[in-house]
Amino acid sequence: MVAGGVLLLSACGGNDSASKPAASGSASAPATAKTISYAFDQEFSSYNGNTSAENAARNNQPLQRVLTGFWYYGGDGAVTPDTAFGTYDKVSDKPLTVKYTINPAAVWSDGTPIDCDDLALSWAANSGKIKGFSTAGTTGWELTDAPNCEKGGKEITHVYSEPFADWRGGLYSQGQIMPAHVVEKKGNISEEELIAAVKAGDAKKLAEAAKFYNDGWIMKGTLLSEDLIPSAGPYKLSKIDAGQSLTLVANDKYWGTKPTVQTVVERYIALDQQAQALQNGEVNIAAPQPGPDVLNQLNALEAVTVKSGPQYFFDHLDFNFDSSPFKDKNLREAFAKCVPRQLIVDNLIKPLNPEAKILEARITSSVQASYPDIVAGLGGEEKKYDTVDIEGAKALLEKAGKTGLEVKIGYNTPNPRRTSVAQLISDSCNKAGFKVKDNGAEDFFGTGLANNTYDVALFGWTGSALISGSTSTYTTASKCDSEHKGNNNGCYSNKKVDELLKKANSTVVEADQTPLLAEAEKIMWQDLATIPLYENPNLTAWSEGVENVVPNPTQAGIGWNMDKWTIS
Repeated sequence: MVAGGVLLLSACGGNDSASKPAASGSASAPATAKTISYAFDQEFSSYNGNTSAENAARNNQPLQRVLTGFWYYGGDGAVTPDTAFGTYDKVSDKPLTVKYTINPAAVWSDGTPIDCDDLALSWAANSGKIKGFSTAGTTGWELTDAPNCEKGGKEITHVYSEPFADWRGGLYSQGQIMPAHVVEKKGNISEEELIAAVKAGDAKKLAEAAKFYNDGWIMKGTLLSEDLIPSAGPYKLSKIDAGQSLTLVANDKYWGTKPTVQTVVERYIALDQQAQALQNGEVNIAAPQPGPDVLNQLNALEAVTVKSGPQYFFDHLDFNFDSSPFKDKNLREAFAKCVPRQLIVDNLIKPLNPEAKILEARITSSVQASYPDIVAGLGGEEKKYDTVDIEGAKALLEKAGKTGLEVKIGYNTPNPRRTSVAQLISDSCNKAGFKVKDNGAEDFFGTGLANNTYDVALFGWTGSALISGSTSTYTTASKCDSEHKGNNNGCYSNKKVDELLKKANSTVVEADQTPLLAEAEKIMWQDLATIPLYENPNLTAWSEGVENVVPNPTQAGIGWNMDKWTIS
């Protein structure tokens, strides 16, 4: 899920290698040289992916070149300034002070300048300092005061109340700057009034604007009118075909480098059907869920490039601490004892990555240099649940008087691998006395996860190397509802973890962050906050004639540079 202070974790549902020609099939290039289509498994639902409920890859990935900002994740996963939008520079270390300057030429696609009120709205919505706005997380924003600009201003300076290690990947990323003039119109407030209300922290004055910001951009299979969804990037939204596709077209008002192709179409195609869709020419680019069968299918295609590699994307099990029996730690422990983590990795991940292992941490990826040191600092807590212990789980259930407890596992469908994960868990945990129910649903992210209608949630976090991206996921929520819980969907809470993560965010030297993160991870293992399972390898394929496709290891996904794609 992507939002908050930095680009936070985004909920989602080896070496590079090129495929070899084979006689079993080939991928044709669909459409014309002015159109490129790519496959995605979830349907777009909101122009605003910053709220707690709508902060998901289904919204944020296709909008990356529609709602631009001061920075984005480049092809190597690094924070990359977007100089077309503007510049930002650190002007002081003590106190940390960062100056942001919007490009004088920057305008929304309806001709409205991008300026002070847009940044003021972004700060109001994400800082957590003005009640009424829903946000997925406030990390970084909460350390700053309101923008110090006036109507029409293109420059602001933020002074941080304390050091913030990830300031480069901090405020005003792509996707976080929304059109304030639209909110002003729908919220019955003038530009001057909005800026003044943000500076004064006047939640009452901003109440109507906040309501539109939270809910006014949600779409249910129909594109909102063009005046409500202006673009600040090389593409703009053009059409939604409900259940089928989202179409983007070049933004003729974009002041930067024009996109190479006129039209990009995101086609909604289930993960288990994307390889076939590529072969059939329904799409030019696919990023299906990695699995041995789909990899073999892709490698059997002629004229197709296939690449795989590591990415910041892991699957996990989250307990519902708000309204399920798993508020009881003994029951969480019983369940953790019967989850067959090693079997899941062996059956579903190792066929793609023979070196795959059980993931032992939540905040740090195994490809990061600090991962071994963080795991070493866990004191063995992470190893307690590497091996299935049916008898131990059964004993805990019996002691709690909960033998026969029904457990609803929620996840987004269709998702073949997660269906297999749920089945493996069911086969194992039912032997211990649980009654595991597969509660997968197509709208799980929008309803089940947001409203806590599950006992255990099975889904993926896709993020980056920024430690602050995970903060809101494990920090105590002010209230366990869709407006306040941010990425902490299950509403886990431990004040010591809160303190450690806050301290890590303000620790500038990366080596000094490691013991803090290790201690936080150790406590989360003791609490059984979540159960990390495995890391998802990246798998991307595209047809002959398509160029400049660069798989991104972060939550940005395949569409991060769609304006640079070409097709012959």
